[in-house]
Amino acid sequence: MMFLYGRDGAGLKLLPQGSPVADAVWIDLYRPTPEQTALVEALGLAVPTLADMEEIEISNRLYRENGLDHMTAILPGQTLDKDQASMPVTFITGPSRLVTVRHHAPRPFETFGGRAEKSSVGCATVNHVFLGLIEEILGRQADLLENVGRSLDLSSRAVFNGDASQKPSVLQKALATIGAQGEVLGRVRLGLMTLERALAYYGQTLEDTPAARPLRAQAKSRLRDLQALEVHADFLGGRLQHATDATLGMVNLAQNMTVRILSVVAVLFLPPTLIASVYGMNFHNMPELDSNWGYPASIGMMVGSALVTYFFFKWKNWL
Repeated sequence: MMFLYGRDGAGLKLLPQGSPVADAVWIDLYRPTPEQTALVEALGLAVPTLADMEEIEISNRLYRENGLDHMTAILPGQTLDKDQASMPVTFITGPSRLVTVRHHAPRPFETFGGRAEKSSVGCATVNHVFLGLIEEILGRQADLLENVGRSLDLSSRAVFNGDASQKPSVLQKALATIGAQGEVLGRVRLGLMTLERALAYYGQTLEDTPAARPLRAQAKSRLRDLQALEVHADFLGGRLQHATDATLGMVNLAQNMTVRILSVVAVLFLPPTLIASVYGMNFHNMPELDSNWGYPASIGMMVGSALVTYFFFKWKNWL
């Protein structure tokens, strides 16, 4: 699909389908068809393929070609199957328009068009549109980090509420939640790392002129915001590791409690079993077997030995 955005006062507006590509200040290519790629390339822009975007060499992700800067970052988003994934997104900046190429659906690309006028940098030029889009992306990453923090709070309360060791289902759910949030955190950290490289490269490409100085200041401001998010992500990574260790520790406690109960039950029945074994032997000279009180006495000894063992364990606080 191809989404075309033109200027609308201080913001952007989505142009109708079939509008001339040259009228757009921002061309957003989402899983572009060959026909759509040809329309954009007719403007003198080389649209990279998904294979090109997935190259891991920095020279293939950050470069200038025909006077246009190409920057590729790995951003979290949804695939066609509604699964969460991290995939490359390429930003192509030129004098008159911004082109983005993506094969999944990061949410900022769907929301920025309607909120561009609220951007702190505005939409006066292509560079302003690019920095506004980066600001929207960073805001989305901040939201994801906040969601991870809230999920960890809920999971931690479930694990440390005092009864979690008695509820394996609670621990299982908490561990699954922590693992899922770890995946989200990993995708966000990868996105922040690649965006940091892209922003650093973008700042170097700006000319040192009076007109470009406000843009350089905005680019540095976005870079500081990004680095603050990286610090937040590192903090959440530590919390995630602590929550994982705590949950696994509670799982071990629950398992130990189960094993302890089984061991106690086995020991409680050990003395009665010994007595029953003794009187189950078929020796000829066992006078108790011929006595009327033999059976009640053996039952009494078995019950008494079990009670003595039980109260001993209670005295030792083993139960």
